[in-house]
Amino acid sequence: MNLEEVMQELEALGKERTKKIYMSNGAHEPLFGVATGAMKPIAKKIKKDQPLAELLYATGNYDAMYFAGVIANPQAMTEADFDRWIDAAYFYMISDFIVAVTLAETDIAQAVSDKWIASGDDLKMSAGWSCYCWLLGSRKDSEFSENKLRDMLQQVEQTIHESPERTKYSMNNFLYTVATSYQPLHDQAVETAQAVGPVEVNKDKPKSNFLQASENIQKAVEKGRTGFKRKYVRC
Repeated sequence: MNLEEVMQELEALGKERTKKIYMSNGAHEPLFGVATGAMKPIAKKIKKDQPLAELLYATGNYDAMYFAGVIANPQAMTEADFDRWIDAAYFYMISDFIVAVTLAETDIAQAVSDKWIASGDDLKMSAGWSCYCWLLGSRKDSEFSENKLRDMLQQVEQTIHESPERTKYSMNNFLYTVATSYQPLHDQAVETAQAVGPVEVNKDKPKSNFLQASENIQKAVEKGRTGFKRKYVRC
């Protein structure tokens, strides 16, 4: 399939209700409002196609950008490619659920994530922390440096409350993911989450919310979900 054919199929799958949901989360025109599950039949026909994925991502259409992540061949992408993708990610559903997910299937994932976390840019930082969550939730514990992750837990404890908005969400999720998916540091992640306490977000809105990693970790422990690993990162 070529770009025009895929865009036509995506447009036909668009729903106004889904479009409104995406826009309420930060998406803007152009987009069609395609449910992610509705894309699977097209993805099965195409499988992986990196040149087509690049064309789709470059449209700036949210649905096309998401589908680009579905059919991308991460192993064919360089650090420069991922930098280009993250630069075009204008809200968290792209940075954390398209770019970070695709990056998590590469051998350069940790190196690129480390660079983004140190960047000072909210969406890059969020993508970096999110990528570690995808990695920890899918790869063997032996693939990670325990000392490095311990330092990252300490970094979260020291900086999360002053971090940018989306980065707070991803750091909070990192605490949860280490506790539930990386056995060697389960206890330290629990202690760090308790030390961090509630993390306030949406301060600029009429009613702020609080993220509670400690409570969510406890629920996971009670359900016996520690040590959880998913088989695939992408759908």
